[in-house]
Amino acid sequence: MSLPNLFATRIKGMKASEIRELLKLLDQPDIISFAGGIPDPALFPVEKFQAAMAKVLGGGNHAASLQYSTSEGHKPLREWIAAEMGRIGIACTPDNILITSGSQQALDYLGKLFLSPGDTALVGWPTYLGALGAFNAYEPRYDRLQPGGNRSAQDYAAQAAPGRVKFAYLSVDFANPTGVTLTQTEREQVLDLAEELDCAVIEDAAYQSLRYDGPAIPPILSLEIARKGSIDACRTVYCGSFSKTLSPGLRIGWVCAAKPVISQMVLLKQAGDLHTPTLNQMAIAEVANDDFDGHIEQVRALYRSRRDRMLAALERHMPAGVEWTRPEGGMFVWLTLPKGMDGAELLAQALRTEKVAFVPGGAFFADGSGRNSLRLNFSSPSQQAIDEGIARLGRVLTAALTPA
Repeated sequence: MSLPNLFATRIKGMKASEIRELLKLLDQPDIISFAGGIPDPALFPVEKFQAAMAKVLGGGNHAASLQYSTSEGHKPLREWIAAEMGRIGIACTPDNILITSGSQQALDYLGKLFLSPGDTALVGWPTYLGALGAFNAYEPRYDRLQPGGNRSAQDYAAQAAPGRVKFAYLSVDFANPTGVTLTQTEREQVLDLAEELDCAVIEDAAYQSLRYDGPAIPPILSLEIARKGSIDACRTVYCGSFSKTLSPGLRIGWVCAAKPVISQMVLLKQAGDLHTPTLNQMAIAEVANDDFDGHIEQVRALYRSRRDRMLAALERHMPAGVEWTRPEGGMFVWLTLPKGMDGAELLAQALRTEKVAFVPGGAFFADGSGRNSLRLNFSSPSQQAIDEGIARLGRVLTAALTPA
């Protein structure tokens, strides 16, 4: 008997996450890791969560918090999210909100909702590795999304044949992995392209709250509402998360979209896990209502200082020929190495000789290209670890670029 012979064809496209494997390195005290996109646990509002858990489990609330609940999600939390969406130009109601088990589940459901085998997903080059992992199970092909590029909608459609383009997926603010933010013009261009292709737009806004510099840019969904007058006329699906702001461990994300999209995703939720844990939703709602803005300001201040520390260290230690992004927010800096270098090979050398970790860039490309790149995280390591780790990485790169 060989059960793998019975596995569905979709399993062939599913691969282990390089990031999840690298997270195991965090347990080794001698490793300085820039690998995971991990919040600093010192910023978790522990006391507020303790009080919230006590409240939702006490005073007769335990029946609701420990019971089955609606698939759409805890209504007070959806009301809070709808109000927050309104603050960034996305006028909606709680009926436009679905609570998910992190935004990762939202991406999985959206892949299931839109993709048939052979359909095309337009993605960045590079793009979020977790999105590729979510979409791979539904056997799509990928094409490179180039806002403002020279490609026409007709060219995208021709490349997708005999299937069709189902959606454009993009992280618009401080993208994972590059840290790059799309301009308003580029966001408008994505909408124009989606209109011509008659496809959906999936706006991954996991880092939207983490802006450190510059003016905020309207979300794509906000821009589309301004065009069409109502969220229920829009093709953009907005995915948000509390993982980068309050707690990743509670696994609370959300989708904000037109009601017909939410209705179908509710059916997927019912078939998948019935509902996101009620206790977690209620606790998040309590903490979010207790000075969310004040908490975010603390997060921004710390991460801004760490971003600045990393950029300054890169200026000091990187050899000639290495380039990097300068993000206005988020958690990541993206390094591009001289052609011919391999980030995966460099990681093996860095771990062996300098005990420093990062994520090789090739994992973020749908076609496996971009191997002369890597991603660095600045939200988790301390400023001292950033200084020392970038110095170590600089030595590794200098050695690799020095002729034998």
